[in-house]
Amino acid sequence: MQRPEIKTMANLEAAFAGESMAHIKYRYFAKIARAAGDEVTAHAFEETANQEVLHAFGHLDLLYPKESLTPASCLEMAIAGETYEYTEMYPGFLKVAQAEGNAQAVSEINNQIDESKEHAARFEAVLQKAAKRFAALAKVEERHANQYQAVLTKISA
Repeated sequence: MQRPEIKTMANLEAAFAGESMAHIKYRYFAKIARAAGDEVTAHAFEETANQEVLHAFGHLDLLYPKESLTPASCLEMAIAGETYEYTEMYPGFLKVAQAEGNAQAVSEINNQIDESKEHAARFEAVLQKAAKRFAALAKVEERHANQYQAVLTKISA
């Protein structure tokens, strides 16, 4: 039997996915309405899309509490997500689209594989640069701490 909190987290992930999908779908519907000259409907979709984002952020706050996150951990999760997309998710989708002969889907999926690789590489580069910055800052801080300790030792002697 699953622990209740595990089910709750799965429910929050599903709710986050639903709210995120609704946000993008409503933005798309707003484009359709605006292209048809219907600003009132476009505006209604956009207002609702903005609310869906807030709902999604509320779910994320519970799934990934801010106090447990660092820029590095966020980058690591992003790298893992993008890597999953181009190594597992999209290749599986690609096989199905090819088997069904859906050339438009094949093209779109191949584009997504390429972009997911680019995204993962970009996040990895940012993470590596950040690691170098933090290492350099740590050395500066250590040097300052040693200087302060030397002064304190002189004063205390």
